Amino acid sequence: MGFFDKLKTAFTKTTSALSHELRRIVTRSPRLTAESLEELEAALLRADLGMATTQQILQAVRVAFETQGKAGLEFVEVAAREVEKNLSSTTGTLTARPGELTVVSVVGVNGTGKTTTCAKLAHWVQQRGEPAVLAACDTFRAAAIEQLKLWGERLQVPVVAGAYQADPASVAHDAIAAAQSRGARWLFVDTAGRLHTKNNLMAELQKVHRVIGKKLPGAPHEVLLVLDGSTGLNALNQAREFNKAVPLTGLVITKLDGTSKGGAVVAIQQELSVPVKFIGVGEQPDDLQPFVAKEFADALFAVR
Repeated sequence: MGFFDKLKTAFTKTTSALSHELRRIVTRSPRLTAESLEELEAALLRADLGMATTQQILQAVRVAFETQGKAGLEFVEVAAREVEKNLSSTTGTLTARPGELTVVSVVGVNGTGKTTTCAKLAHWVQQRGEPAVLAACDTFRAAAIEQLKLWGERLQVPVVAGAYQADPASVAHDAIAAAQSRGARWLFVDTAGRLHTKNNLMAELQKVHRVIGKKLPGAPHEVLLVLDGSTGLNALNQAREFNKAVPLTGLVITKLDGTSKGGAVVAIQQELSVPVKFIGVGEQPDDLQPFVAKEFADALFAVR
């Protein structure tokens, strides 16, 4: 099964409810009434697309209806193209430093899948012939170090780790030295999960980044926030606060398989203007892939 097919399968809960409801509302009446527009708005908001994107879609539908009439108007196609337009500036890739080590800090709250994401990103770059190293800087969560080491063994990616409850900044410092000595192109730093509302924990993350920057000027070069796609718009507050503390370069949306809140990806990206770089739809290493706006929009509305 290709990744687009996995994405469509992952969005089954969203699309089965959303596309059916949209088509039902649009086909029920020969005219686009105020009542039907209100129902369309409610359906789009239930998918966590957010008010701004919802209003944009409804305006595009009004324009399409005025120019071509109800006959032949495919609402889900119009909606998909508006979502694609919003996300088209998003590039599903990491920005590498040619010929040098690129440091990627992976951040987020507990339980979003940061450790797994680190390993999958390392796998993704190594599949492209670019050696990677993993840094186990989550030194406080029970078994986090062991979990990353297991992923490293499975994917044949070296892991730099310290003792349990070691200073995560020191581990990051040592990992940069180790990655440079190995001639690695990428270092993925698995940071501890932390609530975005805890100022002391956010300050600790800033310290880790300062130490990284002293060891390698300009690093971390990428700061990726991992968000649990099943939490919908609740993830927006997390994204806001992390972006204030450690300016983000990209988002990774995980656990999109089985959620009915896939539209939140659009709302979060639109508000923060932080690109969605990768999305995850399963547990296997290849189930994390670069974000492609058209594929995402088509899967979300079951266009094809």
